[in-house]
Amino acid sequence: MDLAINPFSSGTRLRDMIRSIRACKTAAEERAVVRRECAAIRAAISEGDQDYRHRNMAKLMFIHMLGYPTHFGQMECLKLIAAAGFPEKRIGYLGLMLLLDERQEVLMLVTNSLKQDLNHSNQFIVGLALCALGNICSAEMARDLAPEVERLLQNRDPNTKKKAALCSIRIVRKVPDLAENFMGAAVSLLKEKHHGVLISTVQLCTELCKASTEALEYLRKNCLEGLVRILRDVSNSSYAPEYDVAGITDPFLHIRVLKLMRTLGQGDADCSEFINDILAQVATKTESNKNAGNAILYECVETIMGIEATSGLRVLAINILGRFLSNRDNNIRYVALNMLMKAIGVDTQAVQRHRATILECVKDADVSIRKRALELVYLLVNDTNVKPLTKELVDYLEVSDQDFKEDLTAKICSIVEKFSQDKLWYLDQMFRVLSLAGNYVKDDVWHALIVLMSNASELQGYSVRSLFKALLACGEQESLVRVAVWCIGEYGEMLVNNISMLDIEEPITVTESDAVDAVEVALKRYSADVTTRAMCLVSLLKLSSRFPPTSERIKEIVAQNRGNTVLELQQRSIEFSSIIQRHQSIKSSLLERMPVLDEANYLVKRAASTQATVSSVKSTPTVTSGGQPKLPNGVAKPPPAPLADLLDLSSDDTPVTTTAPTTAPNDFLQDLLGIGLTDSSPSGGAPSTSTDILMDLLSIGSTTPVQNGPSTSNFIPPGIETKPVAVTPQVVDLLDGLSSSTPLPDENAAHPTITAFQSATLKITFSFKKQPGKPQETTINATFTNLATTTFTDFVFQAAVPKFIQLRLDPASSSTLPASGNGSVTQSLTVTNNQHGQKPLAMRIRMSYKVNGEDRLEQGQISNFPAGL
Repeated sequence: MDLAINPFSSGTRLRDMIRSIRACKTAAEERAVVRRECAAIRAAISEGDQDYRHRNMAKLMFIHMLGYPTHFGQMECLKLIAAAGFPEKRIGYLGLMLLLDERQEVLMLVTNSLKQDLNHSNQFIVGLALCALGNICSAEMARDLAPEVERLLQNRDPNTKKKAALCSIRIVRKVPDLAENFMGAAVSLLKEKHHGVLISTVQLCTELCKASTEALEYLRKNCLEGLVRILRDVSNSSYAPEYDVAGITDPFLHIRVLKLMRTLGQGDADCSEFINDILAQVATKTESNKNAGNAILYECVETIMGIEATSGLRVLAINILGRFLSNRDNNIRYVALNMLMKAIGVDTQAVQRHRATILECVKDADVSIRKRALELVYLLVNDTNVKPLTKELVDYLEVSDQDFKEDLTAKICSIVEKFSQDKLWYLDQMFRVLSLAGNYVKDDVWHALIVLMSNASELQGYSVRSLFKALLACGEQESLVRVAVWCIGEYGEMLVNNISMLDIEEPITVTESDAVDAVEVALKRYSADVTTRAMCLVSLLKLSSRFPPTSERIKEIVAQNRGNTVLELQQRSIEFSSIIQRHQSIKSSLLERMPVLDEANYLVKRAASTQATVSSVKSTPTVTSGGQPKLPNGVAKPPPAPLADLLDLSSDDTPVTTTAPTTAPNDFLQDLLGIGLTDSSPSGGAPSTSTDILMDLLSIGSTTPVQNGPSTSNFIPPGIETKPVAVTPQVVDLLDGLSSSTPLPDENAAHPTITAFQSATLKITFSFKKQPGKPQETTINATFTNLATTTFTDFVFQAAVPKFIQLRLDPASSSTLPASGNGSVTQSLTVTNNQHGQKPLAMRIRMSYKVNGEDRLEQGQISNFPAGL
C-alpha cells in the first residue's frame, strides 16, 4: 500500500495522527482512528520494520496517554533500548517508563541493557539509563545495578551526579539494606557547589536517615557541618539569576536542608545545639514579604519545634507564627494555626501571648480558618483565662454564621463544663448559650445542666427565673424550651414567689397563670417534637399540684392530646387527666419535687456513652479510680411502683428509642424524665441497639435489635429489677384496682448448692429455692467468702443475664468481707426464666472491691446451674 495515500499507515507522522484524533467529533470516531493506527503499528511490528520503529513507539505512547491498551508494543521498547543510537534509546527509555512498571516480568529483560548504558561513554545515554532506573527500578534491579549507580556518584559531570543521587533514593527505598553503600558518597557530595547536586544529595541523606538507624548516626557525625555551611552560603549569597526566586536564592535548597536538619536534630541535644545558631540566623534574616520567604520561615519554625531547641529560639519561632496570623494570605494563616496547635505542647506561654490574634481568626470569613482557630482557642483555655475567652466566644456566637454555630456551641459548652468552678458562672454561660444557639446544644449537655441544677438547691430559684425570662425572649430554641419547662414544672413555686433571690437579681412578677401560659405556648409551638411535648405535659401535670387554682385549665390543655396520633402523647394525656380529675388524694405525694439526681453516676454513664462518638479534642468528666461506677451495697433503687409506671418515670419497664438523634441510650436523665419516646406503632417500639455501660466494662459486646423480642442482656446493680418488653402498650387507667396480691409461701426446692465462682482470693456459692406454682422463678442465695489474708472493702456484686431471663438483685448484707474466711456476706437474687424447660440459666458476674485502698476487679461466667431452673 502506498504510504503517501494511506493516512493511517505506520509511516504517518506523529503530529498527523494527533491532528486526526483531535479532529474527531465523537468518541466512536476517535476509537476508530486509534484502532486503525494500532492495526498499522501491529503490522509494522510483525514485519520487523526498523525504519519507523521509533515513530511507532512515539505514537503508542500518545495512544497510551489516551487510555487505550498498548501492551503489544512493550517488546519494541526493549529493541529500541538495545539500539546503538541516542535517538532510538531516548524513545525506548521513554516508552519503558510510560508503558511498563516494576511489576512487569518483561522488565527483567532490560537489566542487561541498563547495565551497559550505565557504563556507556556518552553521558547523555548514561543519563537516560539513570532516569529510567530511578522511575521503574524493582528490588531485584536495585541489587544488580547498585554498584554502577554508586560509582556514578563520583562522576565528574554534575548532571550525572544529580541523576545518580536521585536514582540512589529509589534504590534505598526498594532495598533499605543497601543504604550503607551510599553513606560515604552522600557525605562527600555535600561539598559540591552545583545546587542541583546539593538538593539531590540532601534528599538522599534524608532517605538514608529513614532507611537505617546506622545511617542516621553516621550522618549526625559527618554531615552537620556541611549542612550548616550550605545553609549559610545560600542565605548570604549575592544575587544569582539561575537560582533566584522572588529575590531569594534557591528557597528549594533552603527547605530541603532545613528538613534534613530537623531529622538529624530530633531527639539529639548535641546536634540541636550545633544548628541553633544557623536556625536563628535564617529566622531573623529571611524576608517575610514574599511567599518564598514565608515558605523558608515556616520550615525553619517547624525545624525549631522538632529539635531540642533553646527556649529563646522557640519563642522566636512562635513569634514568627504570630506574624503569619496577621498575613492577608489565608493559606499562610491556616498553616500558622496548625503549627501553633503543635507548639502548645512545647511552650504554652509563648502561644498565649498571641491569644488576641487567634481570637480574631475565629471570626474570619474563611470557614477553615475559623474551625482551626476555634480548636486552638479550646487548647489555650485554662483556669486563669477561661472567663474572658468564654465571654469572647459567647459574644461571637450571637453574630456567627449558622453553619459555624454548631462547632462553636459544642466548644463553648465543653469549655464551660471543663473549667467551671463557680456554679453560678456555669449556669449564666449555659443559659446564654441556650438562648443564642439552643437548637445546636447536644442532649447530653442540657441533661448535665439539669443534673447540676438539681444538686444546686441554693441556685434553683435563680435558675427558674432566668430560664423563664429566656423562654419568653427566645422561645424558638429547642433545648432552652426543654430545660425551661422542666425547671418550671419542678420549681414553679420559686418562680411565682421569688424564693431564694440572689443579691444580683431584681424581683420579677410572675403569676401562676403566666407560668402555665409559658408551658402551653411551648406545647403548641413544638407540635412536631414528641420529646418536647412530652416534657411539657409532665411540667403541666406538676404545675397542677404546685398551683391548685390552675388545675381545671391544665386539665383542658392536657386533654387536647387525648386523640393525638402519637401513642406516647395520647397515653400520657389520658393518664395525666385521670390523675388531675380522679386522684386528688395522692396527687400531691405523686408529684413531689424530684429527688436530687446522682451527679457522679450520671457523669460516669455520660463519659462511657460519649467515649466512642466524640472525635474532636474534648475532655470527658473524671470518674473514680479505674473508671468504674461505684454502686455501694445496700443503696438500691426499689422496683417501680404502679404509680411510677403510670407516669413512665422509669424506662426500666419498656426500653424505647428517643426521637432526638444525639441522645445517648440508657440515659440516666432520660430514665428519670420518662422522655425516651418512640413514634406510635401498632407493634410497639424496637428495643435500643446500643450497649449498656456495664456491658461495655465487662466486654459483653454489642447487642442486636430484636423486633418485639425480650430485652437485651444487661448487668444489674443491686436493687434493680428487669422486666420483659411490653409489646403493645395499653391505654388504661392503672390507678384502678391497686390491690396487692398475697404472696405464696416459699418452699425449698430439691436443687443442690453449687460453687458458682472460685479464685485464689474469693469464693461464691449459690443455693436455690423454688416457689410452688411458679416453675420459672428461682430465688438464689449467694454467699461470698474472702479467701485472702486481707479484708475486702467496698465489695460490690453485679450480674448479667441473657434476654429471656429477668433478674432482680437485693442489697447485700454488708460491703465488707472479713479476711481468711472469718465470716461471709450474703445477697439474694431472684431470676425468672421465661423459656423454662427450653433453655438453661446462664449468668455472667463481676465483683469489685478494694484491698488496702487499691481497686480490684474479678469476673466470670456461671454455666453449671442445676437442671430444671
